[in-house]
Amino acid sequence: MLASIVPATNARGAIATPSVSDTSIQSAIVAAVEKDRRTYGGVTPIPGVLIGVWDRSGHSFTRGFGYADLAGKRPLTAADHFRIGSNTKTFVVSVLLQLIAEKKLTLDDPVSHFSLGVRIPNGENITVRELCNMRSGLFEAYDTPQFDRLQMKVPANFDPRMLIRWAVAHKPYFPANGGYRYSNTNYLLLGLIIEDVTKDSVGNQIRKRLIAPFGLANTSYPSRETMPDPWARGYGLDAKRNWEDVSNTVPVQFMGAAGEMVSNMADVKKWIKRYALAKTGGPSGYTPDSECKQVVGNKKFGLAINCTAGWYGYTGGLPGYNTADYYYPAGDVTIVAWVTYQALQPPEGVATVIFRDIARVMTPSNVPFVYTQEELKQAHI
Repeated sequence: MLASIVPATNARGAIATPSVSDTSIQSAIVAAVEKDRRTYGGVTPIPGVLIGVWDRSGHSFTRGFGYADLAGKRPLTAADHFRIGSNTKTFVVSVLLQLIAEKKLTLDDPVSHFSLGVRIPNGENITVRELCNMRSGLFEAYDTPQFDRLQMKVPANFDPRMLIRWAVAHKPYFPANGGYRYSNTNYLLLGLIIEDVTKDSVGNQIRKRLIAPFGLANTSYPSRETMPDPWARGYGLDAKRNWEDVSNTVPVQFMGAAGEMVSNMADVKKWIKRYALAKTGGPSGYTPDSECKQVVGNKKFGLAINCTAGWYGYTGGLPGYNTADYYYPAGDVTIVAWVTYQALQPPEGVATVIFRDIARVMTPSNVPFVYTQEELKQAHI
């Protein structure tokens, strides 16, 4: 069990944090990012890392490291669009919370309550809350042999129900609410629940309820692989640990409500603060802490949100892209760390490691994602 640390506060009771206008703080952030680029790179460092840090005084430090396009040697900038992967889940949950506030469903509704067009074994005992919290025990759709055989080619008759059918044919990891296990199947199902309740597509609901009202002009739930300009290309390592372009190798149809969205840093900076403060619409009294449960070390997980050492946010990962977006309410600090590479190691993702290393600089008494490697392995992060 980790010891509780009480951070220093200023005269008004808020957590004291350093200013990112301080050149020594900027230098420490740069050193940490460059170290992680080398540590988790190949023959050469990770092609591109984009970071942004905003403090309570309104100062900011944003910087692109490396290139948005290795072949063209175009530098990575804050204007570049990224695939944000599982950060899509924060938008899905926000739509659900709005529907709950409208009394169109509840977190305790069982999956069997909805007309989804696919049968979920034990669906009468799996709730919307357990899907959101990754506690359903449902098998990972992207780990099925049927999905592997597709070789990233979309079949003519594809819809998300196909992935779900393959997943639920496997034995669950554990009984409903019997543990925590990250599985994208949960959010593919939540997308279908939104569509059943609203009689509309999940993408349209996200656009109408969130993207347009909150002025997220550079955020989209796209229907095709084409990325808006400017955009960062994604990379992977070949057998000789040299970089190869893997942009657009995962069709957006496969990602769906589990990870389809695209955005840029300015939009996500606004979004993650609003999301962490439960200001994206939802029932009265809801806060992230009200649903967060212990997972590993000092990490808790709630309705598509990580709660760790006073930080609240989420991550996303798919081939070529890894994103981490977090807000620290006690000190009014935001950190965004985006990487043009999804690594197999470390298990928590390079973007999360970079976020944690920047947090060590900004909130040294409140370091997120602290756990042993054995704890990490057992938690199936």
